[in-house]
Amino acid sequence: MKMELPKVDLCGTKVTRLILGSNPVSGVSHYSERVTKEMEDYFTMENAKKLLRRCEELGVNTFQGRADRWLLHLLHEHRMEGGNLQFISQTATEMGDIRGNIKQAVKFGAFAVYHHGTETGNYWREGRIEEVREIMKTARDLGAAVGVGAHMPEIIEYIEEKDWDIDFYMASFYNVYKGMKERRQSYIITGVHREDIFEEEDRELMCRTIKNASRTCLAFKILAAGRNCTDNESVREAFLFAFENIKPSDAVVVGMFPRDSDQAAENAALVKEFG
Repeated sequence: MKMELPKVDLCGTKVTRLILGSNPVSGVSHYSERVTKEMEDYFTMENAKKLLRRCEELGVNTFQGRADRWLLHLLHEHRMEGGNLQFISQTATEMGDIRGNIKQAVKFGAFAVYHHGTETGNYWREGRIEEVREIMKTARDLGAAVGVGAHMPEIIEYIEEKDWDIDFYMASFYNVYKGMKERRQSYIITGVHREDIFEEEDRELMCRTIKNASRTCLAFKILAAGRNCTDNESVREAFLFAFENIKPSDAVVVGMFPRDSDQAAENAALVKEFG
C-alpha cells in the first residue's frame, strides 16, 4: 500500500508536498566535481527509473525536470513501464527556441511549466526580466500552469508587485548568484563545475518572500545541495525548517541520490511527519 503524503492544489492538480527533483538524475550536484561524477556514473537509465518507481511506491505523485531529451526519454520509459508521475517541466535553456521547448513539454504531458531559475536570474541582472513574462505566455496559451524559477527573492517580489499572469514560483532557498559578476550557465550546458556559495541567511530571506507570496511556491535546494545532509539529524532539521517556513499551500522539490541509502523513503517519512 502506498504511503499517503499530504498534498497541495496547483491549478486544479493535486501535488504531493514532496516532489522529486531532477538535478541528481541529470548529474548536477551543485556540490563538487567528485559528487557530480558519482551522480553521472550512478544514474544509468535503469537506476533513474528505479528511483522514479520507488518514489511512486512511497506516494510521491510528481516529478520536476528539464524538458531536455534525456529526461523526456526517462519519463517516456517510466510511463511505458506503468509509471504515472505527474510532470512539472523546467524550460531547457540550451534549446534555441524556448517557446518551442515549452510546446514540446506540454505536448509531452507537462501540466505545469516554469522558466528556468538560472536563466531568470540572468534576465534580471541584464534588465530584461519582462521578456520572461512574454515567453511564459506560451505556456498559458497552451493551458498549462505557468511558473517562474528564481534564486533571488527580489525577482519574486517584483513579479508579485507587477502581478504577472503566473500561477507558481520555483523558489530556491539559496542564492547561487552570490559572488558572480558574469552570466551564469548550468553545468549541463557548460560541462564546467563552479563553486557555489550557500549561506544560511539566504534561506531566511527567501522564506520571508515565500510566506508573503500570493502564489504557490515550490521550494527547492532545501538541503543546500547536500550541505545539510551530514547526518540524519541535519536532514531532519532541514525538512522541519522548510515546512515551518513555507505556506501550507506550498511544497518542496528534493533531488535524491539513493546510491547509499533509501533517500526516497527517508524523505517521504519526514514530509509525512512535518508536511
